[in-house]
Amino acid sequence: MARPSTSDANRAASSRTGASNTLGDSNQTQSSRARSKPAMRGKTVPGSHVQAGDPLPKRTRRYKPGTVALREIRTYQKSTDLLIRKLPFARLVREVAMEYGSYSGEMLRWQSVAILALQEAAEAFLVHLFEDTNLCAIHAKRVTIMQKDIHLARRIRGAWGGLG
Repeated sequence: MARPSTSDANRAASSRTGASNTLGDSNQTQSSRARSKPAMRGKTVPGSHVQAGDPLPKRTRRYKPGTVALREIRTYQKSTDLLIRKLPFARLVREVAMEYGSYSGEMLRWQSVAILALQEAAEAFLVHLFEDTNLCAIHAKRVTIMQKDIHLARRIRGAWGGLG
């Protein structure tokens, strides 16, 4: 390991004591000294422009983990509106119908109430499936549902897995 030179040691010692060394100062250019920011009057919080004595900005509310999730669960349980967006669901229905249902190559036409009925049935099926999946996870002494819980719930339900 190389030994530090005596000029490096002198520069370090002078910077600690506050003494100026003409050799060390000559390395800095005049423009770099001119660019330094002037000292601000009053105390400031680092990283902000808030002066001492200014009112503090109101902090955002931070809830405990799980509180917001429980509130969302209650909100969704109270609501009766559909959770899947209508237009993406309608596109999916039309795509599946084109893939499996068009025998003569022509496109099927759909009434809006027919797509709405399919969407209601699909959401009811998924809600019931997730209820059973949650019960499977609780039975396994877990609170997090997993893919194996969904498989078990569908296997217990039977081939068609009705809503009853």
